[in-house]
Amino acid sequence: MNRTFYRLLTFGSLATLAVSCAKDELVTPQVDTVVQTSDASATRDGNLTMGNPSGAITSTTQYTNYLLVKPQFTMSYHRDRAIPNWVSWHLSSAWVGSTPRQDNFAPDNSLPVGWFRAGSSSYSGSGFDRGHNCPSADRTGSVTDNTATFLMTNMMPQAPNNNQRTWAGLENYCRTLADAGNELYIICGSYGRGGTGTNGYATTVAGGKVTVPARCWKVVVVLPNGSSDASRVSTGTRVIAIDTPNDNSLNTNWATYRTTVNAIEQATGYDLLSAVSSTVQSTIEARVDTGPTN
Repeated sequence: MNRTFYRLLTFGSLATLAVSCAKDELVTPQVDTVVQTSDASATRDGNLTMGNPSGAITSTTQYTNYLLVKPQFTMSYHRDRAIPNWVSWHLSSAWVGSTPRQDNFAPDNSLPVGWFRAGSSSYSGSGFDRGHNCPSADRTGSVTDNTATFLMTNMMPQAPNNNQRTWAGLENYCRTLADAGNELYIICGSYGRGGTGTNGYATTVAGGKVTVPARCWKVVVVLPNGSSDASRVSTGTRVIAIDTPNDNSLNTNWATYRTTVNAIEQATGYDLLSAVSSTVQSTIEARVDTGPTN
């Protein structure tokens, strides 16, 4: 009996030690280069896999449609509006970790010499938020990734209730889909001129140098984790498209603003899913999403 007792006691001690070690591993600080992923099949894929919506190129002659490529996202930037036309990025659990929000808003020094560069205080006192296109919470795998989202080229003057409520609701839902084993291709942007923030209606901020858009839109292509993503888009693929007014009085439920990709393309002149088969595009771009919202 004593021998059995001591064996059980020894086994219990080893089990306790193993649990203790496991807990210590969980609280080990994350190194900047380590990416945490909740799904072993999730990968980081190209941000322009679904196509270049406006045919943007990196040439200073294309100042209204300037291609700006970063590891975290790709965009078409408009020099005279000082905001993106569109930003495109890939989202899966491979992009998400435990890095906290950096809040280090900064000018983008990669813009061509001589172009106006919005700074961290350019929107101050305007009544509009520094509204992310590619969200901070979509890039928490490292400090470098999260910092990139705070470059001012990734911002647009956005009505606070749009940014913090309606827009945030869809952003959170997208991450829920990624956590469930999906990968998403997201393209968002803005168009028009003039929005309504906490100080009322305005067409520009930063002394007239940054345009306040009238509308904010987003398109989300949802696929199960996999490879050869553009070719996997089918007529049954879920595509969410929304087009919201840049207005502080809008509805907090993002689903209120669901529309078709075709409608956004007509408003902007872009070809949003150009890498997808034209036959498939004709179906999925004409459909209004009716799927769940949380």
